[in-house]
Amino acid sequence: MHRLHHRARTALVQQLVESRRLRGRGEVVRGHHNINYVRRSGLVLALLLGAVPFTRFKYRVPLPAVEVVPRIWPREAEVLGVVCRYLREVPRCLADLGEGSVHRYRTGRTLGDSGVTATVGEELMRSFASFFVRTARVPVAELPARPDDWPRDGDSQGFLDWLVRFTQERVHLPNRDRFGALFDAVGVPEDAMARFAVRHRCRASRPFRLLHTDVHRANVVVRGRRLAVIDWELAIFGDPLHDLATHLVRMGYGKEEQERMTELWAGAMTEAGLTELTAGLHEDLPVFIAFEHAQSVFPDVMRAALDLPEGADTGRFDAAADRIERATRRAREPLRLVDVPGRDRIVEALREWHGTRA
Repeated sequence: MHRLHHRARTALVQQLVESRRLRGRGEVVRGHHNINYVRRSGLVLALLLGAVPFTRFKYRVPLPAVEVVPRIWPREAEVLGVVCRYLREVPRCLADLGEGSVHRYRTGRTLGDSGVTATVGEELMRSFASFFVRTARVPVAELPARPDDWPRDGDSQGFLDWLVRFTQERVHLPNRDRFGALFDAVGVPEDAMARFAVRHRCRASRPFRLLHTDVHRANVVVRGRRLAVIDWELAIFGDPLHDLATHLVRMGYGKEEQERMTELWAGAMTEAGLTELTAGLHEDLPVFIAFEHAQSVFPDVMRAALDLPEGADTGRFDAAADRIERATRRAREPLRLVDVPGRDRIVEALREWHGTRA
């Protein structure tokens, strides 16, 4: 009986949420993984969700996309059920509808609204350091189960090996039929990740913790002096240096900002009694930063190509080539790329791939 009641409630929530989505009154935010519809709840929907009537909510619908990052926990709602008990500022999931989910809406501005090159500043960096500490303190025992092949807790090299295998076996090789000619043309060979694995090894071991893995400007909502990190669908369980590395790269920090953020992160961990998470920091953080640069070349190349519309003009091809050139330049050293073409050749390769696709 309870299951039938839950199923009927879910169906009614789905119907009401979809009706508000289709009315089109509200904000629509499209990301790489989801499209988010921001709407206001009516009285009935609010009662079903346990929310205040007429407040805003976010309806998240997954987008069909090329698999480029690991998702060890398919249901974001399951992760948020744990996260929101310890990070109260994170918007909780109000309803998991299967194909979509309904979340509280966090008011404020995203850091992305200020542009990708805007200086973050000391105060916000300290807030990020605090966020990473609080995330590391989420009890491991309460997290959802990991995949059967997940490396044992503290096996930092095994964790890196798992990430490398995922990139090679789930991202790179399965897409070579479709993008292989483009990868080759921009200088990314079939054995690229094998080259990375030979030269990059962890020297220390660190206990595993909950990781967000995608703390960048568009996923950070600021209100006053407080920030909230949203969008936990890519959360995993692993080496905390991976979370710091993805943050340093995806925030677009300059060299001095990266160094300062690293200092604040290490200081906050030590002050919180989590010194073991900083073991081998200066030796192993560059390894995880190199991995971030290495793995990102694959989604960056594929997304740049896929984002080209059917009648793309010269400007669109130039912008896509700029994106690929930045990615290959950053991946040159970690992947030992020896034949990276210039921008004109990248444009030519994109036109060839695009013509074949059309």
